[in-house]
Amino acid sequence: MRKRLLAAILLVAACSAGLGPARAQDAAAPFDGDLQRLAEILGTLHYLRGICGANEGAKWRNEMQALINAETPSGERRTRLIASFNRGYNGFQQTYRSCTPAANVAIKRSIEEGAKISRDLTARYAN
Repeated sequence: MRKRLLAAILLVAACSAGLGPARAQDAAAPFDGDLQRLAEILGTLHYLRGICGANEGAKWRNEMQALINAETPSGERRTRLIASFNRGYNGFQQTYRSCTPAANVAIKRSIEEGAKISRDLTARYAN
């Protein structure tokens, strides 16, 4: 499941790279809301997988960086994506201090939602 999410995220990033340069640098894209939610999920996973002993290091942060690199947002778009990642991280950091069954459920749901967003974005906006 994690490999599919990773592949989907990379596919979305690759597809959105082709969309980015054609827009004005700060103009909102029709898929920005989905990208912001995906960024929030990546922040959630970065925190929760860390406390649940996944030994993935900066994997989810690196996925966020790959998304930013592919989309190349500037100005407000970049700020919103980064804020979304931080919101996901900080929101769960305030709730969970250790891995619990509920944290594992949140991980599972986040992975499923992230995969769905990635599939939907790819289907809708891939060239």
